[in-house]
Amino acid sequence: MDAFPAFFPLAGRSVAVAGEGEPADAKARLFAGSPATVVRLTEAQALDPKSYAGMSLAFVAGADEAWARQAVAAARAAHVPVNAVDRPALCDFTTPAVIDRGEVVAAIGTGGGSPMLATLLRHDIEARVPEGAGRLAALFRLMQDEVRAALPEAAARRRFLRAALTGPAAEAAMAGDLEGAKERLRAALGDGPMLAGAVRYIDARGPAELLTLKAARALAAADVLVCDPDAHPDVLALARRDAERLPPRTPAELVALAADGLTVARLIADTAWRTEQAALDAAGVTTEVLPIAV
Repeated sequence: MDAFPAFFPLAGRSVAVAGEGEPADAKARLFAGSPATVVRLTEAQALDPKSYAGMSLAFVAGADEAWARQAVAAARAAHVPVNAVDRPALCDFTTPAVIDRGEVVAAIGTGGGSPMLATLLRHDIEARVPEGAGRLAALFRLMQDEVRAALPEAAARRRFLRAALTGPAAEAAMAGDLEGAKERLRAALGDGPMLAGAVRYIDARGPAELLTLKAARALAAADVLVCDPDAHPDVLALARRDAERLPPRTPAELVALAADGLTVARLIADTAWRTEQAALDAAGVTTEVLPIAV
């Protein structure tokens, strides 16, 4: 990872856009509909560090190289992170291609090296993110304290939320019925979470692009990874960073993990898993085999 992606809160914040013309206008449009206040600076104002006082971010857009360097220096003198349009060497941060779904925001960056590639990838991902995703995120934000109080144990909470993301509450939120969604989520909390765990077998020989979408999602949702020694590192990289990672376990130990309600991703790199899966099935553990794409 050559650059660390981070999200700046915009509520109550101000953003400076220095310069004139279409490049500056385009940066200002990035914040249309956001809670941020956009402050437009003339070319003369942009050279005064005082103009950047109280700003969270600054964008400098202009054709003149000397002016751009002076404006960047002024923003930095005010201790404000700055982006200089079409000048990666002057940037403290680069501007990604953004997918905006309200409270759900995705960003694709190339370190300023290929904005066209970032835009192409954005279009591919944007088609997969439904318009109602922001409303769904708002539901879980509003209900976060109630869910945490009802389910203080992290693994149980993740299982509940994983099921809720495709349940009646999610459907109501996506349709715009936020109050109905909250009622349905409270009802699901009252019913109690499902505690049954599962073991999902994922072919981890790699490379990662051979995984099906379902296998990739199972990796991202797993509480525990049980990995064969030869599991491909690119496959492991798709899992949650906070998921516990274990070497191969006996069938009895896998049964115990599932009995605790944990979702286990069993990353396999040979054929010995078939006997193991048969033992789990005999013990009543839910198992699933997620083959590679062909």
